[in-house]
Amino acid sequence: MRIAALERVTRLYGSGAREVTALADVDLEVRRGDFLAIVGPSGSGKTTLLNLLGCLDRPTRGSVLIGGRAVEALPAATRALVRARHLGFVFQTFNLIPVLTAEENVEYPLLLRGGVGAAERRRRVESLLAELGLTELGARRPGELSGGQQQRVAIARALAGEPDLVLADEPTGNLDSAAGQAVLELLERRCSSAGTAVVVATHDPAVVRRARQAVRLTDGRLAE
Repeated sequence: MRIAALERVTRLYGSGAREVTALADVDLEVRRGDFLAIVGPSGSGKTTLLNLLGCLDRPTRGSVLIGGRAVEALPAATRALVRARHLGFVFQTFNLIPVLTAEENVEYPLLLRGGVGAAERRRRVESLLAELGLTELGARRPGELSGGQQQRVAIARALAGEPDLVLADEPTGNLDSAAGQAVLELLERRCSSAGTAVVVATHDPAVVRRARQAVRLTDGRLAE
């Protein structure tokens, strides 16, 4: 089952002599249970690709489909609903809410989404924090956590809503090898057990080895 796709997507920034091509005529399909690594040098378009799949940006040309629905022309409020219901994000800069504890940050997308009772929210939060070795840190705020700990909280938050698709920008970049291994194993389990699709932008060879498929971006163009 296809969860998401880019169809002939081009993304340009700037205009005239300052126009930059971030992506050029990219076709990409993501199916249920996929674990896809996007590799390439800095500036190759990896983050742009994730932002388009995540409905955080719109293509200059081409179409972005989530669940078979073209989303680029949808109103902002509708695209926000698509994100809340179908997508989970792990940002390079974490984007945790500083005034909330780790537990509250993980729970927050469930509150936004609605329809998940308090007991189920608590179960999901506790289970994910335990899987990522964060049980004892649940009451701490982001400023009281290391970069690696914040990264793991961000991964738990991305998975809490049990999304169809997780988009992760360098998810192991701030982790030591043991923590990175635990994160990759968790993502793999979600792919296998829940059919969650995972698309990861990465420089980490360990992530590429774990991925079921890897594609390379060079100057905004995609190659197997």
